[in-house]
Amino acid sequence: MKHLLKLLDLTEEEIIDLLNLADQLKYERKHNIPHPRLAGKTLGMIFQKASTRTRVSFETGMVQLGGYPLFLSSHDLQIGRGEPVQDTARVLSRYLDGIMIRTFAQKEVEDLANYGTVPIINGLTDFCHPCQVLADLMTIREYKGSFNGLKMCYIGDGNNMANSLIVGGLKVGMKVSVACPKDYQPDAQVLDFANKNGGFTITDSPVEAAVDADVIFTDVWASMGQEGEAEKRRIAFNGYQVNDDVLGAAHAECMVQHCLPAHRGEEITEKVFEAHANEIFDEAENRLHAQKAVLVKVMGSQN
Repeated sequence: MKHLLKLLDLTEEEIIDLLNLADQLKYERKHNIPHPRLAGKTLGMIFQKASTRTRVSFETGMVQLGGYPLFLSSHDLQIGRGEPVQDTARVLSRYLDGIMIRTFAQKEVEDLANYGTVPIINGLTDFCHPCQVLADLMTIREYKGSFNGLKMCYIGDGNNMANSLIVGGLKVGMKVSVACPKDYQPDAQVLDFANKNGGFTITDSPVEAAVDADVIFTDVWASMGQEGEAEKRRIAFNGYQVNDDVLGAAHAECMVQHCLPAHRGEEITEKVFEAHANEIFDEAENRLHAQKAVLVKVMGSQN
């Protein structure tokens, strides 16, 4: 595995291999077992979107792996002033052992991989969020033991989270149901993959999507860069909330997950969020362990 650009690129075996390594790294961390697998390696982290969990987890992860994280704001780089991505890729490849980028266009991530010579990790684009969903899958398996026979449900905007959850859930063998307003459905490429894969349903009814679910996901109604559409989206997503009615359709032991930050009272009620807070913050913690697994897989292979 040379890069992590999107989950569509990975096989089920590669995903499970990453999750197994993440479990191992989490165990070692909890038992104070040092694991400097990337000693002497440097990760450049390009941020064109603001971040809490992505920045802190990648920086901390690199330090725990014995490497060095370098924060690169787009405001400080020439890429933020018009330098072509391909030139940035070729220059940074001569300095760094790997690049993580959190940006808007998926094409920027793909171009970095095409023109650079070091591993590229997608920290988030408008198309997908593979690192988050690896952490989500890790958390589901921790709580449920395996993916066999499970149903994942997503309620809300058909955004990057929906795209990656659909792909990740189906690739590890879960059934996946999605409830989105008709004008806010997942990407056509993802829907094409899902419909060919089987085990996938999409509806505009949150309660219908939640029937017999083992884990329910949601996300904010307006993501970064969509603040100007907030009021329009508030109207469009009215009713697309994870609440007691939705959970009533799911299995009694249904998990609730949220990639955070959460807008209580919009996509999820305060009551439901707090009742499932342990699961949600375990999910947030697992960003660290899942991303360390990605770092080891793509950067450690250069040894």
